[in-house]
Amino acid sequence: MCKGLATLPATCLKSAKDIKHKISFLLQKPEAPAADQKQTREKSAAAAVKRVPAATEVKKWKQSFSHVMNSDAGRSVFTSFLRSEFSEENMDFWLACEDYKKTPSPGLETRAKQIYQQYVEADAANEVNLDAATREETRQNVESARPSCFDEAQRTIYTLMEKDSYRRFLNSKLFQDLARSKEMKNCDCAENRQALTGGA
Repeated sequence: MCKGLATLPATCLKSAKDIKHKISFLLQKPEAPAADQKQTREKSAAAAVKRVPAATEVKKWKQSFSHVMNSDAGRSVFTSFLRSEFSEENMDFWLACEDYKKTPSPGLETRAKQIYQQYVEADAANEVNLDAATREETRQNVESARPSCFDEAQRTIYTLMEKDSYRRFLNSKLFQDLARSKEMKNCDCAENRQALTGGA
């Protein structure tokens, strides 16, 4: 220890160590569970985009909204579209509800409150568009958290995306370009097969 510090009383040294510890604690970045989930979702979305969907998969997306939602790549492309419309919170909420259903019982109450505060509560950071009755029913359900407490709200948001956003998605440049590029690739493949088989 240097001579300057040795001359200080022990209580001063202890106080200095306490202050140093508190400062280092404050400088650490807090890890919010919602931020972790968003990063995980973004990584899986990036992976889905890297996995180029087959033309048959893209065609199915046009047939029904459930095909979009049952496909990782479909959800990823649809989420990109929602982001462009500033309504990405609908997909985030739907995915949070899906994830919530898999939450072990001891964590249900805490997770239910987090989802409610983030998406359902009036003036929430990522408030989804729910009618007053569904919002109130969900609030009551959260008080006795069960895996099904968001079912009605999730169904409402699913229907909203299906009846509203999905129709615009099918007419969007994003989807049209994707469908067109798939058709072009299919044509090229068919022409190449014909050339290889001698036009048969």
